[in-house]
Amino acid sequence: MKVLGISGSMRKEGNTALLVQAILDRCREEGIETEFLSLAGKTIKPCLGCEDCKRNLTCAVRNDDWHAIAEKVIACEVLVLGSPTYYYDVNGHTKNFIDRTYSLYHNRVLAGRRAVGVAVCADKGGSRALQTIEGFFSSHEFSYLGGVQGRGYLAGEVLKDADAMRRAREIGDKIVRLLMPSD
Repeated sequence: MKVLGISGSMRKEGNTALLVQAILDRCREEGIETEFLSLAGKTIKPCLGCEDCKRNLTCAVRNDDWHAIAEKVIACEVLVLGSPTYYYDVNGHTKNFIDRTYSLYHNRVLAGRRAVGVAVCADKGGSRALQTIEGFFSSHEFSYLGGVQGRGYLAGEVLKDADAMRRAREIGDKIVRLLMPSD
């Protein structure tokens, strides 16, 4: 798959999912293959800090959904990662996902892919959440295409954020240009 969108929100169809989907929708309009994945309902245990991944080049934590999600991230060309903002940063579930990718860091499995960050906040903290996502991308040597910050608290409220929806479309256009270069 070319573009993978992940929503780290525990609300399967919440504002974060809607904003990630807006980017994917623009890509699909141009015939680009996309997949959307919600972390809601998924079990992602925290990193144990055991360092086994340095030797084995795979995460030692088993019996959760992280490995299947990681396979999809490895297979994509562009990753769109979104998180709601909890206390001025990404939510815990998204952070668990990010932390577990340390097992992919040692042999630079994710390097060279492109990435987009998405953060949704009710009031404040979206820029800090985007910084955390950008730090994840930078550590793994993704090429960062930019971020989208939206505002929304109640279900569907982010769709009323005209700036966020415009920016999502612009980012989608950027992905389209990269994956479907003109002749």
